[in-house]
Amino acid sequence: MKKILVVDDQKEIRELVEITLRMGDYLIFQAGTGPEAIEIARREKPNLMFLDVMMPEGGMDGFDVCAQLKNDPKTANITIIMLTALGQDEDKERGSAAGADDYFTKPFSPLKLMKKTDEILSK
Repeated sequence: MKKILVVDDQKEIRELVEITLRMGDYLIFQAGTGPEAIEIARREKPNLMFLDVMMPEGGMDGFDVCAQLKNDPKTANITIIMLTALGQDEDKERGSAAGADDYFTKPFSPLKLMKKTDEILSK
C-alpha cells in the first residue's frame, strides 16, 4: 500500500487533505510540525508528502524540512509537493531550490489534488 504524509500546522487542513485522498487506497500519516514530519518520514518512508511551508512551531518551516529530507539518502526519493498559501514566484523558486517536486497553492482544488496524487503514485 502506498504511503502519504500530510504536513501542516493546521489540523483542519490535514484532515481536509486526508478526506480528499481517502478515496484512494493509501495509508495516510499526519504531522503538525517540521521535526514531527522528519521523524515520520524517516520511520515510514512515504511515497508522497504534502508539505506546508509556514509552520511556526518546531523551529522549521517547510523549506527546511524539504531540504533536510532531500539531502538525506534514506528519504531523498520521497516525492514532496509543497502545499501552501505562499504562491509568489520567489516562493516557488525557493521550494524548487529546497528540492520540492511540485507546488500547490491554497486554496487548492481537491479534484486536482486527487489527480496529481494518482498520477504520482501510479508510477
